[in-house]
Parts: sequence; C-alpha cells; structure tokens
Amino acid sequence: MDLQVTFIGTSASVPSAARGTSATLIARGGARWLVDCGEGTQRQLLRSGLGLTDVDAILLTHLHGDHFLGLPGIFKTYGLRGRSRELLLVGPPGLEDLLDTLRPVIGRLPFRLDVMEAGPGAVMREDGMEMHAFHTDHGVRSLGYALVEEDRPGVFDVDAARALGVAPGPDFGVLQRGGEVTVADGSVVRPDQVMGEAREGRVVVFSGDTRPCDATKAAARGADLLVHEATFTSEDRDRAIETRHSTADEAATLARDAGVRMLALTHISTRVHPREVKAEARGIFEATVVPRDFDQVEIPYRERGMPRLVPVQERVGKGARDDAPVPAEAAATLGDASL
Repeated sequence: MDLQVTFIGTSASVPSAARGTSATLIARGGARWLVDCGEGTQRQLLRSGLGLTDVDAILLTHLHGDHFLGLPGIFKTYGLRGRSRELLLVGPPGLEDLLDTLRPVIGRLPFRLDVMEAGPGAVMREDGMEMHAFHTDHGVRSLGYALVEEDRPGVFDVDAARALGVAPGPDFGVLQRGGEVTVADGSVVRPDQVMGEAREGRVVVFSGDTRPCDATKAAARGADLLVHEATFTSEDRDRAIETRHSTADEAATLARDAGVRMLALTHISTRVHPREVKAEARGIFEATVVPRDFDQVEIPYRERGMPRLVPVQERVGKGARDDAPVPAEAAATLGDASL
C-alpha cells in the first residue's frame, strides 16, 4: 500500500511568496488526511498538482490561526461541489467553541461534520493502521499525531510448505492467514513453520508546533518519518523558548535520539533561510530534509528501502493535472530538492 506525505504549507505564522501556512497531506492507499489547514490551504492544494482532494479527515494540532484559518474556505468549496459524505475534524479541547465562532462564516453545509475534541490516544482506526494523538508543549492545548501501521505477516516460504507436504492451493492461504493445516500423512503444519518473521508496519509522526518534548520522542521512536517544526535556528533559541517553538538543532537531536529514519523540518520562519535550518540540523542528524511547498516524501515498506524526498518538479513531471501547474514562484526556488 502506497504511503506519501505531501507538504502543502511549510511556513511559520505567515505565508511568504513561496511558502503557505501549515498544512500537510497524508495519502495512504485510497485514504487522504490533512494535518492542519492554514489560510489558503484549498488554493495550495490546487497549485500543488494534486487538485483539491476530498480528504477523509482534518487533524488540527492546535488552535492558532495559521493552523486553522483555511477551514471555512475548504468547507464551503466542498459544499459547493456537492460533497455528501461526512468529514472528520479532530483537534484539542476548544475545537467545538472555535466552530461555534466560525459558524456564521461557514454557514450550512450539505455534509456532516463529525467533530472530535481529542486527548492522548487513538483518534482513527482503519485498514491496518491507527492514528494516535499525543500532547505536545506549545503553551496552549496542542497535539501531535502518529500514524502507526500494524505489523504485516512474514513472507510465505513456498518451498518449506511443500517439503512439509502442504499441497499448493487453499491450504497455502490458510497458513498465510494464521491457520493450521493437516497434510496427507496426518501431521499438522503450523504457520510458524512456513512463515518468515513479521514485517514491521510504517510509522509517521507529526509534531505540530512545540518545544522538543518526551511525548514526541516516545511517539517517534524508530519512526520512518518525523515531521517536526523548526521555526528557528539556535541563534534564536531564547525566542524559541519564549514562544514554545523548536530550533533546528533541537529537532535534529530529538530525531537522532529517537532513531528515526528521516526527519523533515517544517514551520520555517521568515527570519531564517532554509539552508541555515538544513545545515544546522544535518550537523546533528544527517538524514534531514527541509521540504519546500508541494514536495513529497514517499515512504515504502521497510524491507523495500528508505523514505525518499520527491521534489515537486519530479512529481509533476510524472503526470500531475494539467490544470494545476506548479506556481512560477515555487518552481523558481526548487534547485535543491533537499531544501
């Protein structure tokens, strides 16, 4: 099953010419989930080459404006397009009050909005995965999210099964599903005799806005991808502490200590250049990328390799919609795919 993370908005607090405010799209199989929905997210999606995706859920990390101001626009557009299936909206306590405040702007919707004020624990379960929320440290009620896949069965050893007398056909499937079979000589063949070691599921973690904290480190232990904010560099550490944000070296230290496979730094302040963020982080954790808007990380199953950053130009060249071209101001800044 394919798993991709596309960076829709990577700027901190305010948009810039090349970066929108916080929004990240997760695509797993046929499911689509949005983490945060900053101002202009629907337009960012259209410009990304992906089109205005009908997401199944929107997960808000906290209730600062740069993470939710895109909600009224995307709700209204879904309504105008005739969406009828329900949309799950998850966020920290206070979400219901926020929606009451926005109600005059949003108006009536033709689809059901299923609102969940969440604390630590599972917020979604489906098709071999769970989405967990965990508390973060941003000075307000704030959450991070971890997509955790179930382990998959090991590889079926056809030769071993035949050697034990199992006939090709339905009995192969019984063993692969965890059942036992009785062969012609009366002996019983168990799954552990013909199945390899279970294969670990993938883990993707989103920190939201936060100081480095133990909850994020615990959620990210051994993760395939950690998407962590890096609003500042160490030069502005005092400012990061004051505003409950992270510096690039702090995020990289957390990623190193958690043993993640790839670190993607987002929520980049206009006070710093992305190359400075990348250089500081890579001095501690080499497997760091600083994506631009519309870049994507592909996350294969672990036995198939490492996560890979796909710059927007490469992805669009593989067949993005003709009516959603890459914006000129973004394309002009895509010379280094790892920034």
